[in-house]
Amino acid sequence: MFKYILKRIGIIFLTLIIVISATFFLMKLMPGSPLANAARLSGEQRQLIESQYGLNDPLMVQYWHYLVNALQFNFGHSFQFQDQPVSRLIAQRIGPSIQLGLQALVFGVISGIGLGAAAAVRRNTKTDTTLSILAVLGVSIPSFVFAALAQYFVGLKLGWLPIAGWEGFKFTILPTIALGMAPLATAARFIRTEMVDVMGSDYIELARAKGLSQNEIVWKHTLRNSLIPLVTLIGPMAVNLMTGSVVIEKIFAIPGIGGQFVSSILTNDYPVIMGTTIVYSMMLMVVLLVTDILYGLIDPRIRLAN
Repeated sequence: MFKYILKRIGIIFLTLIIVISATFFLMKLMPGSPLANAARLSGEQRQLIESQYGLNDPLMVQYWHYLVNALQFNFGHSFQFQDQPVSRLIAQRIGPSIQLGLQALVFGVISGIGLGAAAAVRRNTKTDTTLSILAVLGVSIPSFVFAALAQYFVGLKLGWLPIAGWEGFKFTILPTIALGMAPLATAARFIRTEMVDVMGSDYIELARAKGLSQNEIVWKHTLRNSLIPLVTLIGPMAVNLMTGSVVIEKIFAIPGIGGQFVSSILTNDYPVIMGTTIVYSMMLMVVLLVTDILYGLIDPRIRLAN
């Protein structure tokens, strides 16, 4: 397992170089200029700014400098915010997005596993039908609809929780629920389907013949073997949630990274776009590595194979 982790870290490093390279050259192909909105600048002022940011250097020289700096987590300075390092801007914004994403993931996955297991154990009953309908609704209805409903009924009508802001844990509850409904529904559907298939397997029949109780069969054998397909989804799902939903952040006035990323695209703020993209990619690769390690913890056969 240790050799496998080292191998994956090496692959992550090579992948990161590819991502940095692709992001850099794609940014150079974008139409417009970061100085397009600075109409009052004279030609000399433009040249000074371009020289300051290295925009006058040959393309490959710019690429080499950026690659070396990016590998040291130095993404340059923002064009939009004067004298602001991109790494500082990302650090200031990524915390709320990660917190919200992790809370939504934990809430959605744990709740989804519970509901899916309950539906599988009581399959073809009214409980199964009700939970299946709820799962379909959770996937079909956008998160911003849940957000609006939660704000109106829980925040305004009942007054139980604040409807916007980011000043404490209670401010995170409504956006966590709204953002976590999609992973909840996805986890519930996958667990229900996988458990129904596993419960019809030969080794489950053998466990019943040995006299194991229903709880032992469900929790020790059925559910554990049903988690592997769900773990495959948790990796990309976690990154999507941690990077934050732009709509949810706007609705609940959360100072996350999503809004900053959108504004940087509108202003052609290349360093912020590239820095945010690289951070997103790094988060995805790390989460996928953790997901592979979880495979081995859930199923020892996978650990031995690696």
